[in-house]
Amino acid sequence: MTVSISVVHNQFVFPGRPALLNFPVVELKPSALQCEFEKKCRLSIKSAASSSFTGSAADYSEPLSTAPKKKARRIVGIDQDELVDPKLLADPDSCFCEFQGLQLHHKICEPESELQDSIHDDATSINEKLKFPLILLHGFGASLFSWKPVMKQLAKIAGSKVLSFDRPAFGLTTRVDNPKNYSPSSKDTKPLNPYSMAFSVLATLYFIDFLTAEKAILIGHSAGCLVAAETYFKAPERVAAMILVAPAIIAPLTSMKVKENNQQEDSNSETPKASFFNLLGIVSKFSRFIGQTIMNLFRGMVNMVNSLYKKALSAFLRSPIAIMLVRMVIDKFGISAIKNAWYDASKVTDSVLEDYTRPLRTKGWDKALLEFTAEMLATSGTESTPPLTERLKEISCPVLIITGDSDRLVPSWNAVRLSRAIPGSHLEIIKNCGHLPQEEKPHEFLTIVDNFFTSVFPRIESQPLQPAI
Repeated sequence: MTVSISVVHNQFVFPGRPALLNFPVVELKPSALQCEFEKKCRLSIKSAASSSFTGSAADYSEPLSTAPKKKARRIVGIDQDELVDPKLLADPDSCFCEFQGLQLHHKICEPESELQDSIHDDATSINEKLKFPLILLHGFGASLFSWKPVMKQLAKIAGSKVLSFDRPAFGLTTRVDNPKNYSPSSKDTKPLNPYSMAFSVLATLYFIDFLTAEKAILIGHSAGCLVAAETYFKAPERVAAMILVAPAIIAPLTSMKVKENNQQEDSNSETPKASFFNLLGIVSKFSRFIGQTIMNLFRGMVNMVNSLYKKALSAFLRSPIAIMLVRMVIDKFGISAIKNAWYDASKVTDSVLEDYTRPLRTKGWDKALLEFTAEMLATSGTESTPPLTERLKEISCPVLIITGDSDRLVPSWNAVRLSRAIPGSHLEIIKNCGHLPQEEKPHEFLTIVDNFFTSVFPRIESQPLQPAI
């Protein structure tokens, strides 16, 4: 609608509008310049009126704002100008406990008495239970939500408590502004970075004590398997068994040794063939010695370059530019990365996406994620202990490895190699399954876990209550 404007008593008058919206006209001496000025004013105001002053009278009751509206920063649809404390995003069954100055978000499931949700007809009764609670460890970029489809059923299968928690930098566990200077106690001479692997290991052991248990069964998914394995090596007496799901542990390459028992040669016989092989052996040993010397020298140079590279990259990850980049990457690829973890992406509902992206509503999520990455990079290859791949053969507790045959993130062949590297471990491959067996194939996942518990642990049968005499 176009509004006609007239000049009455030295004012521009808008018909039907309050007097406050009428503008005074500056009185100028008659001249060609004045006429041109008035003409431009009239055209400008008329154009503004036709575009802005339309609608009912109720629309004009509020004062007009001429300030440009600030565009909200959004990542995967989440307004980044309205981030909140993690506790405000918690579920009714969420719990928080303080550990080393941090509020760790966790959930606990008790064994249920109902049996109508049994996995199969001969499902384990809750009257038969394990001796140990279960602690669930999520992967990189995930949270305890990834255990939601199986957590209650795991409690029923085990007949004991099941606890899952958000590691620092993930989920709804509180973030730390400056982890380098973080020290929950002034008595600590060496502050422990809350985003380090050592902190996650101590938090896992803390929750074993929290459940008043001597041992626990650790179930890790993806990078959570690293936490489970490191916890075992930190305190093997506290780990009853491990279940590694889509394990992000790089399996070592193993070579088969062939022993020939039927071939026996007389060491005293100096045939031309034997002499040739003896000479070849000497040359081979000398070549290996030279090669080893060169490799040690080269390794020292690589370590020096790697050290400088890690320091430079760690500094970059803590810069404002890195924060901007991580926001851009997650906004562009976050949803597609979640769907890529599934074999059948059509099963990724809006509810699943909402739970995965909920931590993006917490204050400091972006900086914490970068701090976690920088700490992981800085500590890789610097530990005094041998690499994890070299210690796998030392694992003596029962180990179950579960993987999906269509895992695009951690291929199933890595799990096959890992099962060969861990003595006595058992491998299960779920068909038509991606990186998240516990979410995409919960029925198959629970059945495999139940069979593993049955084969490894003796059940304790609860005695029925005796009637009072």
